[in-house]
Amino acid sequence: MDLRGARERWVRTGGIELCVAELGDPSRPTIVLVHGYPDSKEVWSEVAVRLSEQWHVVLYDVRGHGRSTAPRPLRGGFTLEKLTDDFLAVVDAVSPDRPVHVVGHDWGSVQSWEFATVERTKGRIASFTSMSGPSLDHFGHWIKQRMSHPSPRRVGQLLGQGAKSWYVYALHTPVLPEMAWRGVLGRQWPRILRRMENVPADDGYPTSSLPQDAAHGAWLYRDNVRSRLRRPRPDAYAHVPVQLITPTGDVFLSPSLHDELDAWVPHLVRRTLPAKHWVPRTRPARLSSWIGEFADGVETGGQDVPLAQGAPGTASADTRPGRFSGQLVLVTGAASGIGRATVLSFAEAGARVVAVDRDAEGVARTAETARSLGAPAAWSEVVDVSDEQAMERLAKKVATDIGVPDVLVNNAGVGLSGSFLETTSEEWRTVLDVNLWGVIHGCRIFGRQMADRGQGGHIVNIASAAAYQPSRALPAYSTSKAAVLMLSECLRAELADRSIGVSAVCPGFVNTGITGTARFAGTDEAEEQRLRQRTARLYSLRNYPSEKVARAVLAAVVHNRAVVPVTPEARGARMLSRVSPRLLRAIARVKPPL
Repeated sequence: MDLRGARERWVRTGGIELCVAELGDPSRPTIVLVHGYPDSKEVWSEVAVRLSEQWHVVLYDVRGHGRSTAPRPLRGGFTLEKLTDDFLAVVDAVSPDRPVHVVGHDWGSVQSWEFATVERTKGRIASFTSMSGPSLDHFGHWIKQRMSHPSPRRVGQLLGQGAKSWYVYALHTPVLPEMAWRGVLGRQWPRILRRMENVPADDGYPTSSLPQDAAHGAWLYRDNVRSRLRRPRPDAYAHVPVQLITPTGDVFLSPSLHDELDAWVPHLVRRTLPAKHWVPRTRPARLSSWIGEFADGVETGGQDVPLAQGAPGTASADTRPGRFSGQLVLVTGAASGIGRATVLSFAEAGARVVAVDRDAEGVARTAETARSLGAPAAWSEVVDVSDEQAMERLAKKVATDIGVPDVLVNNAGVGLSGSFLETTSEEWRTVLDVNLWGVIHGCRIFGRQMADRGQGGHIVNIASAAAYQPSRALPAYSTSKAAVLMLSECLRAELADRSIGVSAVCPGFVNTGITGTARFAGTDEAEEQRLRQRTARLYSLRNYPSEKVARAVLAAVVHNRAVVPVTPEARGARMLSRVSPRLLRAIARVKPPL
């Protein structure tokens, strides 16, 4: 897609001319797309064409970029105040009688935060969607808080973001950035985007003006960054509803930058996207859907539209309402225990959920509860994960009726205890069919759908602390979970370049329904029932809730964590497996008190 069908106009402001492109019906509400560095308006072409089917879409080349002229002299010509002048001139030209919905990426988002927080733009903006670009004022306060009240976590955040901001320091050096962009860097930039960001090849993007755009755009950083970070505005409160879209794989910005954003934004919707920095090129369909949905909610409900936002103290940053808004999550083994808690946690975070289990009544109850908790949609499906053909049919049905899942949680599992010599081949097959083959089916079938879609995703496999803690009582169960852990590690390596994350979540002793259905090898029915009751009682005394595991699952997706031991005993065993495997082997010889 390109912008050749767009209507063009020129807007004069402050001695420069801005090239403005319009698509869609001008009588409809206007969405203004503001590009970042080192881009021009063409970075939005895929998103703009999709949005133009329902909206009046406006794009413009920021001063000094694309076909817009550059200020003379360059120094002092790119301040946020002058960028705000440009924005207001464009808005007055394209939508003089109606406020506009602003969408910014990278430096387009940085300057749009200024538009959304300064007094002189009140009444001209209806909403703001931000991605991959913080407010410099909020960033300045974020730094000052961590420097004035340091803690190990806050110092780590400062150092982490400091490392990610290496390019900011480079752009402050004189002459060298301009030379690099007008030389080899400018020539290699399209190849770099394809290799590092998975940006599809496109004849219309980047444009031939890139080297000059990037050279001019260095002054965006020089004119604004140091001054604002040193003296951030104390009144940088948003006067419009804000939608924050956070790509979890962004190599330039840490998600922690937005930890205190609720204090600055009265109406905030948070969404995460398993992608890297250049989401307007790699995730145009998802972005256009979210942008249109958010703008439509503001248009139909005004400022009082019930926006999803996390009340301070009521939810973690990973589970707050709206965090997974618009995403489709499929969870197996969802009728009870960890699976049910995971479905409900994703539902509370705004996801659409598909609950899968062999237990028809139980999984239907899970879906019903998810809807009552505010899930936009919830479905239940009755499937045996060990049945490959049934899983194939499920995947085809979900893709056709709903869409490809953004997150897959392979949770279904069965328990089996007993010595190796007393475990029959049939019992081994049962455990491996569900615990291992069920995970393989899910990863292969849904992972292929995610890869073919080309928009990333995340797979969570529920393993166990038994994956790295050997036990004389759990040879079959531990083997199946160890295989799941290694499968997850291998898949994580293979799927990384497709922006698909893979996590292995390893609970310890969690109070779930698996103890009520666990099998005990080498026992008769009466003895097996006694052992089940005994085990269930021990787990209930431990009383570690499934909801904590569910929160770990969501955090694993948000932060793309590889291996997540959940309970204290799981973390302890993980540590021992690395530093003292001999001690772990000695513990494995202890006979369980059953």
